[in-house]
Amino acid sequence: MTDESSSPTDEPVRTLPAVAVVDAQSPGNIGTIARAMKNFGFNDLLLVDPPALDPDGEAYGFAGHAREDILPNATEISFTELVDTYHTIGCTAVTNEDDNSHVRFPYSTPADLADRLPTVAASTALVFGRERVGLTNEELARIDEICSIPANAEYPVLNLGQAATITLYELRRLTLSDETQLPAIERVRAPEQTIDRLYDQWAALLEEINHPEEKQEKTMRMLRRVFGRADLTEREVNTLLGLLRRATERPEEK
Repeated sequence: MTDESSSPTDEPVRTLPAVAVVDAQSPGNIGTIARAMKNFGFNDLLLVDPPALDPDGEAYGFAGHAREDILPNATEISFTELVDTYHTIGCTAVTNEDDNSHVRFPYSTPADLADRLPTVAASTALVFGRERVGLTNEELARIDEICSIPANAEYPVLNLGQAATITLYELRRLTLSDETQLPAIERVRAPEQTIDRLYDQWAALLEEINHPEEKQEKTMRMLRRVFGRADLTEREVNTLLGLLRRATERPEEK
């Protein structure tokens, strides 16, 4: 998924976001999403607990030309593997209005992501949930950052296929480089395994300082949201890890 003709070997490689669909009930929606991916230049489709995709059924019927490559090459993956492997951006219509809860707040719009993601070289996945209930709070708590499409507050919920199509349209500048000049890559996000070590170290520090047990889970969600939007480089993560280790292992005061 890279353009070898324009990516010098000594520069970071910009990786297009994958599109992940969690527990979709309708094969037709998966076909619609695959078609939108084809429209806007995305290639990597990940499916968590998908329905059966019959080559003669709805999924392939709705996929258009994506039936030739994107849909048959889709990868089935577990939710745990998804969040462990990718920097995940959960797409949801229902958000919190303030920072009293970090499960669904703060959030970016697809346009916000379009401004930021071109400067990041990393494995990213846009994650869409079920037709009726979307992503659960438990799933969103494990995701790195949240995205929501601005819509009428009286009825903000979009059809799954519509939501994916709008999001991918907003991100088209990542793939349609002839439409707009992509900015130079400035940052390379740290690998997910390294960032997970940072979260583990934060959790250890919360234990060390006797942070109230009932607040630890919420605090960790807040930190995940902060770092999820920050696109930390590996050097930044390693520096923070060193500081946190020193804080965690500090000698007891006499």
